[in-house]
Amino acid sequence: MKISQSHTMRAPRSRLAESMILFRIGGMSFAIAAHAVEEIREVGELREFNFSAGHEKLAKVKHIFERNGRSYFVVDAAAQFHVTSLRPTRLLVLQHAPAAVLVDAIDCMQDIYAIQELPSAFGGEERGWYRGLTVIKGRVLPVVRPEALLSKAEVTLLRAMLRSDQNANQMVVTT
Repeated sequence: MKISQSHTMRAPRSRLAESMILFRIGGMSFAIAAHAVEEIREVGELREFNFSAGHEKLAKVKHIFERNGRSYFVVDAAAQFHVTSLRPTRLLVLQHAPAAVLVDAIDCMQDIYAIQELPSAFGGEERGWYRGLTVIKGRVLPVVRPEALLSKAEVTLLRAMLRSDQNANQMVVTT
């Protein structure tokens, strides 16, 4: 019996890989999509700024990073994810947001092939923080949702506070 070409078995398609940057905060590891990160920098060029006055949710933003005439609001990942930071050494500058993320260390870049849905045990605000979970080298890691680091409303409020501060500083200089 001859089998025609159209009935031959095909190898299953391989799942598409997604490149992730693995980073640490304290003793915890996280993953974020590599395409969401524009660059990774040292923390030397941060300028302190107190955005949290009267806004508890903005307590995670304590610094500004400026590059090429553009301001980035620096989100302290330890404050965002409620973990204890050892010593932040790196900044993940996000690709499509005026935000950078302060982390303790970058571990590596890794391709992943699957992201599992969050289990129902994740019932609070963390449901918005993570896209899901992935397993890398036998460890379960949360995959960070980059847009959850700073909402559009938070960015709008931060920009208004920054403009207000800049205007106040200009008034002090001119008087």
